[in-house]
Amino acid sequence: MNVHRVVHDVTERIAARSQDTRAQYLDQVERARANPSRRSNLGCSNLAHAVAACGSSDRAALTGGEGASIAIVTSYNDMLSAHAPYETYPQLIKAAAQGAGAVARVAGGVPAMCDGITQGREGMELSLFSRDVIAMSTAIALSHDVFDAALMLGVCDKIVPGLVAGALAFGHLPTAFVPAGPMASGLPNAEKASVRRQAAEGKVGRPELLAAEVASYHSKGTCTFYGTANSNQLLMDVMGLHLPGAAFVHPDDPLRAALTEAATRRVAQIATSEAPYGIGDVVDERCVVNGAVALLATGGSTNHTMHLVSMAAAAGVQLTWEDLDDLSAVVPLCTRLYPSGTADVNDFHRAGGTPFLVGTLLDAGLLHGDVLTVAGHDLQRYRQGPALADDGTLTWVDGPAVSGDLDVLRPASAPFSTDGGLRVLRGTLGHAVIKTSAVKPEHRVVEAPARVFTDQTAVLEAFSRRELDRDVVVVVRDQGPSANGMPELHQLTPSLTVLQRRGHAVALVTDGRMSGASGALPAAIHVTPESVHGGPIARLRDGDVVRIDCETGTLDVLVDPAEFASREPAAPSHQEERGVGRELFGVLRRAVGRADQGAHVFGTLAPQGSDLQESAR
Repeated sequence: MNVHRVVHDVTERIAARSQDTRAQYLDQVERARANPSRRSNLGCSNLAHAVAACGSSDRAALTGGEGASIAIVTSYNDMLSAHAPYETYPQLIKAAAQGAGAVARVAGGVPAMCDGITQGREGMELSLFSRDVIAMSTAIALSHDVFDAALMLGVCDKIVPGLVAGALAFGHLPTAFVPAGPMASGLPNAEKASVRRQAAEGKVGRPELLAAEVASYHSKGTCTFYGTANSNQLLMDVMGLHLPGAAFVHPDDPLRAALTEAATRRVAQIATSEAPYGIGDVVDERCVVNGAVALLATGGSTNHTMHLVSMAAAAGVQLTWEDLDDLSAVVPLCTRLYPSGTADVNDFHRAGGTPFLVGTLLDAGLLHGDVLTVAGHDLQRYRQGPALADDGTLTWVDGPAVSGDLDVLRPASAPFSTDGGLRVLRGTLGHAVIKTSAVKPEHRVVEAPARVFTDQTAVLEAFSRRELDRDVVVVVRDQGPSANGMPELHQLTPSLTVLQRRGHAVALVTDGRMSGASGALPAAIHVTPESVHGGPIARLRDGDVVRIDCETGTLDVLVDPAEFASREPAAPSHQEERGVGRELFGVLRRAVGRADQGAHVFGTLAPQGSDLQESAR
């Protein structure tokens, strides 16, 4: 099968750029793989500690070196809807493992926080860093070095990227990701968005807004809009780290339990085969490009301009924003999901879901089919979706040849848009990304005076005083990873969208995040270098004319260059923040890398400095 020329060229470019770092990573994997009998090499006291909590049959199997030892790393907690279903998974997995002649045990847990709860609050400043804490927690769980395979139980925003990075540190282990699925659809997204806008304008009060939100987020499972959590799940399907079509099965569907049991049997099978392979073999440059293509084809979360870069780096693969930009130019937008539309992931799943998407992208030459996956050596398997036969056994059936709802999911040959709806912006204000999949053409170029803020609360206060009722580029700086952990600025969306609906030219420029909340408003986000590192955004003043052009991919301040360069950057507005645990994360704020290099703390593999864009080419 021929691969599209741009997809081929970008993949080759990534491979060439990553030659040294990928080779170093694979050498690490091979050195770990060279010692497969880890338990038998333990001292007797060490091994006794490792099996002390087991029942007699499992203890005998592990001390005798029989069968596979499977680690369960779980993000379970019963506070958050997406993670609550995992409560019963360990017992299910243990029984499935025993049936396969293996032993499964919970090796450790990882934290899981919810950005939906912490939006606009101090705790959000821990959110991005929780990804790297999760990676390190995963490494601790696996560090006992007594496992032959692993199952990763995680769903939401930072949890999956953190689990991937942590698992890749043990790249020799056969590893599958085990999703929990989305909750049933609640209040329609159009109604939810309408109530939020009315609340921003003061037309409805807290009781009405709370009722709408509770009707939207109402049961176990992921939130159903297409934000970072569900972008994670789609990527795990298309990157071959789930079993085929596993992402969007409801938590209470009997098919969900069958998939979890099958994932357990599959990693045990790989681990005991004559040619075992690990997650480090699966996640290569082709796998990463497949993930990027799936993200672009569905208008996925802009958080993955950092998360996918960071996950790739953990496997020695150097992905850049320019790679995403070049792919976006040729990857068609095949879905309309909220916030880029009104449908949710349940609608997407019913319309054909991941099997249809994989099939149409493979047919268009936009995915690498010759990749290693949890299911085997061919992405063609992922054209299929899971089903239960009449006798209750799990089987896979071919995905639909046509979409079940063309308002939600379309073939690559007849897309909603010919490009992926993500652009990289460059100019006198630095390097940024913008999600354009929901931005109407008439809103894609904004040139207006800036109003500069250093926190989103001040923006909302200015909005309530009607100070922003004009053409305006709202600038929110000091929101980058080094400044305050790069919180999402989700709360700004309703108010700024109200301004846009009043007929004003409105845009947002920030070194912070918006994630899946990026919608109809042009938002230049993740601006790099960030303000606290003296980036150009730190020189902006109220009244400076800023131009955002999604068509040409430029982000500029229209001020005399000499005058602008002579300005002193504004002093950082944030001190060493304390409270809600923020004081514990100071070392991460000081160590974190740039947003365009993944904003991670475990090592930056991409080129450093202001020449990043050129060196990526």
